[in-house]
Amino acid sequence: MGNKLYRSTTDSMLGGVCGGLGAYFRFDPNLIRLIFVVLAVAPGIGIPAYIALWLLVPEESERDNTSLGERVREGADEIAERARSIGEDLRNKSNAAVPATSLAVGVVLIIVGIGFLLRNLGFTWMNWIARVWVWPSLLILVGFVFLWRWIRDRTD
Repeated sequence: MGNKLYRSTTDSMLGGVCGGLGAYFRFDPNLIRLIFVVLAVAPGIGIPAYIALWLLVPEESERDNTSLGERVREGADEIAERARSIGEDLRNKSNAAVPATSLAVGVVLIIVGIGFLLRNLGFTWMNWIARVWVWPSLLILVGFVFLWRWIRDRTD
């Protein structure tokens, strides 16, 4: 019997799609994950493609012949349960986060949002600012936050 595409239960970060694709194509699943991230950011098709594969491709343990409708229903239930679990994890971690970090990230997100709003309202000078310094500054800020938290955890 030929090689079949299944979602991996052993090499899974979200739904096992990238682990299954890695096993199917005999390719590193981490590189496939990176491709999905790039596709999610650049053209924006990575997330819908991942969700579609999560819904349509059966899990490794489901080697029986379930119908497509049943598989989509089970996949949708699994996605909903995973989203609830991720939401609970984020809620728990945000309660334990440093208040200053939450404040800084909140302020940065508000400033970036205002910038995009002004650009969409026709303030053409915002196009220049958004391209020139917003994204690099945001990446630098996030990098410093992670570095600061790492240093702080190492000294405790």
